[in-house]
Amino acid sequence: MFTLPKLNFNPENLEPAISAATISFHYGKHHQTYVNKLNELVEANIELQNKTLVQLIQNYKQLPAPLQSAVLNNAGQVYNHNLYWESITDEKNQTPSNSFIEILIQNFGSVEEFKLLIEATGLTQFGSGWAWLSVDNETKKLVISKTSNAESPLLYNQTPIFTIDVWEHAYYLGYQNRRADYLKDMWSIVNWSEIERKYTESI
Repeated sequence: MFTLPKLNFNPENLEPAISAATISFHYGKHHQTYVNKLNELVEANIELQNKTLVQLIQNYKQLPAPLQSAVLNNAGQVYNHNLYWESITDEKNQTPSNSFIEILIQNFGSVEEFKLLIEATGLTQFGSGWAWLSVDNETKKLVISKTSNAESPLLYNQTPIFTIDVWEHAYYLGYQNRRADYLKDMWSIVNWSEIERKYTESI
């Protein structure tokens, strides 16, 4: 059975980037609901048992048609939210290491250009979805992308190492319709050390 992961930060320490009230609803209600619904699906369907989140997501099209969307939506949202929380830290204003700065420069021109690309990607995601930094599994290069709803780069032969949630429930309590401000403020709480760890594991 899947469980809600423990947060590696104190929600009260993320303000003003993200409010504790937002975390309470986002993590305690939205994320928990996806975990609960996924566990109900697993319990009721033997073909889903003994599978990891990644296996459920990447192989959902092999399931019976009535199960496909339910598995993608709930397993996908559990995975996506897990990565989102891991991308956040209350050790504010971290900076990437010199070696990772070089990698960002090689892939995007500069750290600032990388940030602008992520922000633009999140801002132009129509409706609910996610902005991603991933490693392409073939080229091992960094790629920025966006997906709708519960989809992720796992479906496109990529390994995600960082994400920003741009569903409205991720920011609306604090920012209302100001998604651009939310995206900019996120940089103050980005967990660069975790991003770099995931990058190293994926290449």
